[in-house]
Amino acid sequence: MAQQIDDGVIADPEKIEFGRKLFAGNCQFFAGSTNLDNLPPPGLPEIAFAGRSNVGKSSLINALTGQTTLARTSRTPGRTQQLNFFNLGDRMTLVDMPGFGYARASKARIRDWTALMHDYLKGRVTLYRLCLLIDARHGVKESDETLMNELDQAAVVYQIVLTKADKVSKTALTEFSKTFDAMRKKHPAGHPDVIATSARKNMGIQELRASLAALAAPK
Repeated sequence: MAQQIDDGVIADPEKIEFGRKLFAGNCQFFAGSTNLDNLPPPGLPEIAFAGRSNVGKSSLINALTGQTTLARTSRTPGRTQQLNFFNLGDRMTLVDMPGFGYARASKARIRDWTALMHDYLKGRVTLYRLCLLIDARHGVKESDETLMNELDQAAVVYQIVLTKADKVSKTALTEFSKTFDAMRKKHPAGHPDVIATSARKNMGIQELRASLAALAAPK
């Protein structure tokens, strides 16, 4: 499959509709984990969301589910300090992960949640995909590529999702596509499709829903 940035082009209507219905269903928080010992038992397929602090992770999760307060949003980086698990219609689990990079928290606390995040990503049998969120204005940073290398080694599939894509030009998105296409040669676990999104403009949301809905457990 050829790598591409999907910035709103309508995909397969049936897949779009299936994704819409899935993410319009009931979605509720059911567990928060601060260490590996209190992770919920493995069950439904899990889709995790990770990215640098202030990348717009909670806003994207809220846009996907159509619930403006499901995931906590804040102007203060580092407010998500545990793994938050949400049951989506008994078909899949969404996992909101702590951001990495700058955060207003103690160094010890940041170290603890960073270790938890990496341990979870490398050892969770029900983790079907990680959505690695990248701010479209800033591109891939060193910390992003470090995580990508770890995921490659652990054979964990991850998909690049650009956030705040409404704030950059289509030319910039095209350039990112070319850059990431070259990078993928070094990252075998990377999903071939990059999806450009904007939670504020609802851009790329239906395409991301469709992509993730394909991983849902059957009824």
